Amino acid sequence: MKLRLAFLIPVALAACSPAKQAEHPPLEGARIGGPFTLTDQNGRPASDRDFAGKYRIMYFGYTFCPDVCPLDMQNIGAALKIVEKEQPAVGARVVPVFVTIDPARDNPAVLRQFVAAFHPRMIGLTGTPDEIAKVAKEYAIYYARGKGSAGGYLMDHSRAAYLMAPDGKPIALLSQEGPPRKIADEIERWAK
Repeated sequence: MKLRLAFLIPVALAACSPAKQAEHPPLEGARIGGPFTLTDQNGRPASDRDFAGKYRIMYFGYTFCPDVCPLDMQNIGAALKIVEKEQPAVGARVVPVFVTIDPARDNPAVLRQFVAAFHPRMIGLTGTPDEIAKVAKEYAIYYARGKGSAGGYLMDHSRAAYLMAPDGKPIALLSQEGPPRKIADEIERWAK
């Protein structure tokens, strides 16, 4: 019995030790993302393959959004600038991507002006309504046109910014609340 007890005590102590276990990304294994081909802010075709080997922040919104989309883009752009300053090699591998859920109004020219206001490397993507619907579904994004006139309507949509790995798999959902520092910390935590 004493021999058994002598063996179990070190095992029990090892199990209780605060040794840090490997962290897994919160969205590891989630079915978010997929292949796409859309049109960028310069009117050129852009696909998921264009971002291979880079981390990307995927955000879905619309340029006519009166409140959350511009604020979220401002925070994402500012967070990426923090990462670029603190960890230039990591920052250079992160591409912020804004995908419109309002392709009727968000043509390349509108997107070009919008994304340029937030980060010099931010990419704006648009497409046909069917192309946008397909991509939004792949990223589990809800959106619907609200009431209003032909040119003066709002869009209802979910609010999510995904950090995607260089292989296109989801890593984490970035915070939309709080300062850019919080977003930068999350990027620096997962992007290597």
